[in-house]
Amino acid sequence: MLYGWGSALMVASDLGLGPWEVLHQGVSFHTPIPIGTVGIITGLAVLLLWIPLRERFGLGTALNVVLIGVVIDVTLIWLSTPSVETLRWVYVVGGVVMIGVATGYYIGAGLGPGPRDGLMTGLARRGWPLGLVRMGIELTVLLGGWLMGGTVGIGTVLFAFGIGPLVQVFLPRLSVA
Repeated sequence: MLYGWGSALMVASDLGLGPWEVLHQGVSFHTPIPIGTVGIITGLAVLLLWIPLRERFGLGTALNVVLIGVVIDVTLIWLSTPSVETLRWVYVVGGVVMIGVATGYYIGAGLGPGPRDGLMTGLARRGWPLGLVRMGIELTVLLGGWLMGGTVGIGTVLFAFGIGPLVQVFLPRLSVA
């Protein structure tokens, strides 16, 4: 839920999104499907890519696919872009931090990776360098979303440079193992 709230804050800030949300928003702009629901559909499609990669599905995987998208859509029903610039910045920075904490929680729970993480680790196990795989996936979805009109901005930069260090800080503190 925390991940969905953080993503919704970033959407409402209108200052930029993480790469996958840029893709989801871009698709949403061209369909009648809300951004969170696009995320659910995308997550299910990415899970199909797990089949040849033989990734292990867990409860956390299923919750990641469904819960984040539902929370984004429900939150955005009542959350709008603030007219005050300072509050927009609070939304975008708060959203990135919330996603960092949420990532620490969901990975730390050890209940299965999210679909996008499983795609990354599955490809890396095939001999591709993990960093290159992650960068390639993120840049591909970012470019695709941007070409469809998804919001790229300072929030995208904050996410790109902030999410790794935030997860590094929160993951060891939030792991159950």
